Amino acid sequence: MLALRSTAGAVARRARTTAGRFPSSSARTLPKAAASVALTHRRAYSTPSTDNFHTRSTVVQLLSNIGSKREVQQYLSHFTSVSSQQFAVIKVGGAIITEHLESLTSALAFLNHVGLFPVVVHGAGPQLNKLLEDAGVEPQFEEGIRVTDGKTLAVARKLFLEENLKLVEKLEEMGVRARPITSGVFSADYLDKEKYNLVGKINQVNKDPIQAAINAGCLPILTSMAETPDGQVLNVNADVAAGELARALQPLKIVYLSEKGGLFNADTNEKISAINLDEEYETLMSQWWCRYGTRLKIKEIKDLLDGLPRTTSVAIIHPADLQKELFTDSGAGTLIRRGNKLSTASTISDFEDLQKLKDVLVRDREGLDARATVDRYVEGLKSREFKAYFDEPLDALAIVLPPSSSSSLANLAAFTITKSGWLTNVADNVFASIKKDHPKLVWTVKEDDENLTWFFDKADGSLSKDGEVMFWYGIENGDEVKELMTEFTRHGRSMLGDANLEARLHRAAQAASNGLSASAKQHNAPKTQQARAFSTSTRRPVSKSSQRIISRQFASSSRGYATTTNPNPPFGQKNSSNTQPAKVALIGARGYTGQALISLLNSHPNMDLRHVSSRELAGQKLKGYDKRDITYENLTPEDVRRMEDKGEIDCWVMALPNGVCKPFVDAVEAGNGKQNSVIVDLSADYRFDSKWTYGLPELVTRSDIAKATRISNPGCYATAAQLGIAPLVPFLSGQPTIFGVSGYSGAGTKPSPKNDIENLKNNIIPYSLTDHIHEREISTQLGAEVAFIPHVAVWFQGIHHTISIPLKETMTSRDIRQLYQERYAGEKLVKISGEPPSVKNISGKHGVEIGGFGVHSSGKRVVVCATIDNLLKGAATQCLQNMNLSLGFAEYEGIPLD
Repeated sequence: MLALRSTAGAVARRARTTAGRFPSSSARTLPKAAASVALTHRRAYSTPSTDNFHTRSTVVQLLSNIGSKREVQQYLSHFTSVSSQQFAVIKVGGAIITEHLESLTSALAFLNHVGLFPVVVHGAGPQLNKLLEDAGVEPQFEEGIRVTDGKTLAVARKLFLEENLKLVEKLEEMGVRARPITSGVFSADYLDKEKYNLVGKINQVNKDPIQAAINAGCLPILTSMAETPDGQVLNVNADVAAGELARALQPLKIVYLSEKGGLFNADTNEKISAINLDEEYETLMSQWWCRYGTRLKIKEIKDLLDGLPRTTSVAIIHPADLQKELFTDSGAGTLIRRGNKLSTASTISDFEDLQKLKDVLVRDREGLDARATVDRYVEGLKSREFKAYFDEPLDALAIVLPPSSSSSLANLAAFTITKSGWLTNVADNVFASIKKDHPKLVWTVKEDDENLTWFFDKADGSLSKDGEVMFWYGIENGDEVKELMTEFTRHGRSMLGDANLEARLHRAAQAASNGLSASAKQHNAPKTQQARAFSTSTRRPVSKSSQRIISRQFASSSRGYATTTNPNPPFGQKNSSNTQPAKVALIGARGYTGQALISLLNSHPNMDLRHVSSRELAGQKLKGYDKRDITYENLTPEDVRRMEDKGEIDCWVMALPNGVCKPFVDAVEAGNGKQNSVIVDLSADYRFDSKWTYGLPELVTRSDIAKATRISNPGCYATAAQLGIAPLVPFLSGQPTIFGVSGYSGAGTKPSPKNDIENLKNNIIPYSLTDHIHEREISTQLGAEVAFIPHVAVWFQGIHHTISIPLKETMTSRDIRQLYQERYAGEKLVKISGEPPSVKNISGKHGVEIGGFGVHSSGKRVVVCATIDNLLKGAATQCLQNMNLSLGFAEYEGIPLD
C-alpha cells in the first residue's frame, strides 16, 4: 500500500515494456556458468547434502546478476512450494533441439541445479519433414494435423527416439541426470483413423514413470508418442501432448520454448509481454493483427488454462532466456495467465463487505492504532469522491482520489497488494486500469519499499526526500513538474488519508497552471533528488485529430496488457471517445468515384457531408444524399482556407484528377487548423510523398493510418495488384508481370477512346504499356519491381488482374493458397478462393477477390488472379476505410460487408 506501505516480502512481478527486454550478453551465458559449476556435482538432488546446498547457493548468486536476490529467492520459494513434478511442463519443439541444443540443455541444467525438476516433452516435426522429403514422401496435413501412415510412423518413431537420446546425452554431459521416457505415459484412441490414420487422441496420462524419474533425481524427458490399449503406437502433436500432461500434473508453469522468444503484435512488431485472459481475451482476439498461428496459439492456451488452477501460467520463451523469464520481475518472453477480473467502486456502499475492505487496508498498517486509523480513513471516504480498483479476492486494492476543482492531478492514496497478487501480476493490471482512467497521477512510496523499482518503471519522474519517494506520470509541463517538486521538498511526508498532502499537490498543480512567473519558480534541486526526477519526456501537443482518436492508454512500462500502444481503438470497433459526427467536404464530386463516396457517406451513421464542390455542377442540388440539402459549390482554395481557419471541416476528400489538388491541400495547410483536419487524396499526387501516409489498410500498419492527417488513397489497379502479390514477395525470384483489364469507368467521365462504348465494343484497348504510374506505385509499395500492362474493356466497372509470379523455390498450389489464406485471415474485404475470380462477381462489391493459384510444372512460377471494383474498394470504399481510421471510427463502419 502506498500510504499504508507495501506488503512486506512482496515481489514486484514483471514490470516492463510491452515490447519486452532481453537480458544482457552476460545474462544469456548464465546457464552455461551454472552448468559448469555443477559439473562436479553429479548426484541426484533428491538427497540433501552440503554440496547440493553450496551448488544451489552458487547458482542463486549467479542468477542474481540478472535480477535481485529478493526476486530469485522469492520465485525459487514459489516454485519449490509444490511437488517436483508440479513445477513446470516444458514443451520443446524439434527446431529447438536442432538449432539451440546448447541453450536448451544449459537452461534445463540451470533449473536442475537449483533443485527444480521440469517435465520435458519434445517433438521433432522439422526433422521428420526433412527425412520424409529425402525419402521422396510428401508430408500430408489435414487441418494442420499430420496424416500418419505406417511408413511415416516408422520413420517418426525412430527419429523421436534418436532426438530423445540426443537431448538426454547432452544433459548427462553437463552433469545432469536425465531419464528418457519414450512410452508408458500417454494412452490414446485413434483421433480419426479414416482421416488421419495413425494419429492419437490422448485419453489418459500415467504419471508414475515421471514421478519415478524425479524420485531417482533425474529429469524426465518424454516423447510425444502414445499407445492404444492394444499396444499400437500413435503419433501425437507435441503441443497437444504438453497440454494433456499439464492437465494431469497441474504445474505452476507451462513453458513453450520458441525460436522467436514469444508472441508478437504484428501491428507494432513488438513482443507481447503478457496476456491476461480474463481481462483482455475478447479485445485481443478482435485485433486485426491477431490471426494465423498467434490467434490459434492464444485460443489453445486459453482452453488449456481454463481447466487448470488460476495459479498456473504459460510462458513462451527462447531457451536462452528461460531463467530470466522464470526468476525475475521483468521476464523476457510472453507470459499468459488467466488473471483476475478487476472491479471498481466509487462509493463505500459499492463494497459488499465493508469489514473485509477494512481488513485489507489494515493488513499492511504498522502500529497499535492501525485499525482505528483505517476506521477513520474509511469513514472519510464516505463523504468524498474516489475510485477504488480491486480484484475479487482483494489480493489487490488501489484507491485514487480524483483531481479537485483546482488541480489536474489525481492522487493514488492507497495501494496494497498481497504476495499472491504480486506473483499473479494483479498489481500490473490494477495500475493499467488506473492509468486508463487517470491521465495524470501522483503518489508516494517509502524509500525502503522493496518494490521501489516497480514504481520507478510506472512513473515518468520521481523525487526522494526524508525517506519517501514521490512519483508521477502524465505531467507534460516542465513548470508544473518543478512546482510539484517544490511542494514535495517543502512539505514531504505521506500518511494514510493525509488530505493536507493531497491539497498541497493540488495547489502545486494549480499554481503551475496559473502561470507563475519564472523567477518565482526557480529553486535548487535538493541533493536527495533521484536521477529520474526530471525524466518526464517532452511530448508534442495533441492535435484535434489526435484528440478524436485517443483511446485507452495502458501502462507501457508494465507487464500488463497485450493490447497496448495504439492511439486508436481495436480495429472494427467503435472508438468510444469519438461520439460526434465528422464534418466532411468533398472537392471534385462530378466523377464516378465522387458519386460512389457520396452514396457511402449517406448511409454512414457518423459522417456529416457539409460541402460538395464541382465546377461543372455548381448551383445544382446534390442527389443521392438524404441527411441534409446540399447544393454543389465551386469552392476555391481561398474558400477552403477560410473554412479551415474557422474549423468547419474535420476531413477534406480530394476527388480531383492527377495534378490538380495541390492548391487545395496548400490552402488547408495554410489555415489556422495547423494540419488538424484530415485530408484524403484520391489522386496520385501524394502517393510518393513520404510526409503522407499510404492508405492501404490490409498492407499498411493501421495505427499509422489512424494517426495520420494526410492520407494518399491507393490506385484501383495498384490495390488489387499489391494484394495479389504481397504474400509472395519473400519468395520472388524475379519481376512479376501484371496483365490488368479495367472497365471503362476507370477512364473517367471526360470523353475519350477509352470510355467510348462503340469503340470498345468487340474490342480491348491496351494503353501506357510501360512506365504507367501504377507500375511505379506497386513497385514502390511492395519493395519489388513489377511490370504492369493496363487495358480497358467494354464493361462499366470492375478490374481483373492476371499476375505471373516467378518463385525462387518450388511450391505447390496448395502451399500458395494456404499462404494467402493465412496472410488475409480476418480481413473482411479480402476473399481467397481456389478458382480464378470473375469481374461480374466483383462489380458492385466492396472487397477484393484473389484466386487461381495455377503453378507451372516446374513449381517455380505461379499465376494469381485478382478482381476489384475500381470505384469501390479501388477508390471510394478504401477512402472510407481511411476516413474511419483517421477520424476514430470503426474501420468498416458504413461499408456494406457481403
